[in-house]
Amino acid sequence: MEYITGRTDFKLHNSVVSLGKFDGIHRGHQLLLNRILEQKKLGYQAVMFTFMFHPDNLFSDKEIDMIYTEDEKRYFLEQSGLDVLVSYPFTKETASMEPEDFIKVVLIEKLDARIIVVGSDFCFGHNRKGDVAMLKEMSHIYGYELIVFDKMKLAGQVISSSYIRNEIVKGHMEKANFMLGKPFTIIGKVQHGRKIGRTLGFPTVNLVPPVHKLLPPNGVYTSVTTINGIKCPGVTNIGFNPTVGTTAERRVETHIFDFDVDLYGIVIELSLYCMERREVKFNSLEELKTQMQKDIAFGREYFSKHGY
Repeated sequence: MEYITGRTDFKLHNSVVSLGKFDGIHRGHQLLLNRILEQKKLGYQAVMFTFMFHPDNLFSDKEIDMIYTEDEKRYFLEQSGLDVLVSYPFTKETASMEPEDFIKVVLIEKLDARIIVVGSDFCFGHNRKGDVAMLKEMSHIYGYELIVFDKMKLAGQVISSSYIRNEIVKGHMEKANFMLGKPFTIIGKVQHGRKIGRTLGFPTVNLVPPVHKLLPPNGVYTSVTTINGIKCPGVTNIGFNPTVGTTAERRVETHIFDFDVDLYGIVIELSLYCMERREVKFNSLEELKTQMQKDIAFGREYFSKHGY
C-alpha cells in the first residue's frame, strides 16, 4: 500500500476514492472500503482519502483522543488490500478551501477520481458548505460516478466514531466492538515493565500507548494478544498500578494464559473484549495476587464460552 502523508504534491491516476475521517474504521466505514476494493477488479486504483489529524484538533485547545492512531489506521488498511492511503495535511489553508476548489484541485487534479464513494452526511470545504448534493451536481461536469451509502444504525442510533468513542470511555467494550465490526485494538511495541507480575507468578506483556490513543477506563479486561498472526487469550490491566507504586503514565499490562516468552521489542496487537472490573488499590501484594487469580479465572471462563 502506498502511504501519502503530510504533502500535497502527488498525482494519482484512474482512482476510485472514498473520503472521510475514518477514525475507528467502523462498520459504516467498512461499507465504503469494501465498495472501493470491489472496483479494483475493474482496473481502478483503490484510494482512501482522509486528513492527517482529526479536523476538530485544528480549532480546539484540547487534542481529541483517537480510536486508532495514524499508525494503527495505516496498519489495518495495509492488510485490507487498499492501494493508496492519503493523509492530507489539514491546515488553515486546507480548511478555508472552497468546496468547488476541493473537487477540482484535490478530487480531479490530484486523485483523478473516476468513482467517489461517501456516506450520506459527508461534508467538505470551507465551513463544510460542500455536501453530497454538490458532489452529485458536479459529477455531471467532471464525469465521475458518485456512490452514496446511508448511515448504519444500532437500535435507531447512527453508528459513528463519536458514539463508539463514548462507549469505549464508559468501558462498554462489547457494544463498541459490535459497532467497530472487530475488537478494539491497541498496537504497540512491547516495553520492559517492573516485572512485579512475574514475582507474583503472573508474567505480563507491557505496552505504553501513545498520549492521544483513546483508552477505556482503568481496569481489567479480557483480551486477545496477536503475536505473528497467532491469537493468545489473556487478561489485561489498564491503569497506574496503585498497589505497587503508581506509574507516571497509564500502562497496558497483559497476562497471556499459559505463555511465558520474552516479547520485548516485538510489535503486538492487543484486542479488548470485555471489562471485568475497575482498577483498585489493594492493601497488600497478597490481596493483589488473590484478585489476579480471580481475574484469570474470569478470563478463562469468558473465552471458554467464546470458543478459545
